[in-house]
Amino acid sequence: MFEASLEILLLLTLAAFFAGFMDAIAGGGGLVTIPALLLAGFPPVLALGTNKLQGMFGSGAAAYAYAKAGHVRVSSQIFPAVFSFLASIAGALVATVLPADLLRGMLPFLLIAVALYFAFKPNLNDIDRAQRITPFLFGLTIAPLLGFYDGAFGPGTGSFFMLAFVGLAGQGMLKATAHTKFLNFASNVGGFAAFAAVGAIAWKVGLVMGLAQIAGARIGAAFAMKKGARIIKPLLVLVCVALAVRLLMDGDNPLLRYIGL
Repeated sequence: MFEASLEILLLLTLAAFFAGFMDAIAGGGGLVTIPALLLAGFPPVLALGTNKLQGMFGSGAAAYAYAKAGHVRVSSQIFPAVFSFLASIAGALVATVLPADLLRGMLPFLLIAVALYFAFKPNLNDIDRAQRITPFLFGLTIAPLLGFYDGAFGPGTGSFFMLAFVGLAGQGMLKATAHTKFLNFASNVGGFAAFAAVGAIAWKVGLVMGLAQIAGARIGAAFAMKKGARIIKPLLVLVCVALAVRLLMDGDNPLLRYIGL
């Protein structure tokens, strides 16, 4: 099993704290922690599994903070959370047979589209709007779809949940952020269970990073609840663009191979 030195562990802990803070507000924590784990020398599968463990703590802490403050009615989210959890397990288990290159090639453009939506759509604030989809249908379709994606691939899940809650469920930015963390926590637990079943987790590193995630997530959630859409919207746009650029710069990106770069 991979062992990290004390210096590497301290750097990973710092990365996890920042990721927890950012993820609690706008998602995209994996943009920080997955590259950090890979740069620390973790094999890719072990990095993904360990990331699910530590990310589960952060999303759980943020979800609890939002629910405690009354931004999530937990009883109404049990149904979509269960579907997100189960679909994430399925996604993680079938990840090896999915067209990963297709997902990796398309994802940067999907994230840029999400960024443009939130950057230029007028009147995006914390006020709820008309629903375009019923809560039951949302839980039956969107929650498992994004849960499956989170288990199979992962980057950008929080941004896609935010888009669905704002664009389809008609929620304001703060409420959408709170519900995103709740369902993202469920999908993280599902992905974690699948990786744990195959032994692809560095437990000591993941648990230490998880504690840092909790601290960062609690501070980030409090900050988001204080500032609302004023901070959530610009940070969400920034996270989507940064993640898209990071994926496009990846030497394994199939788009870059296709155009000969």
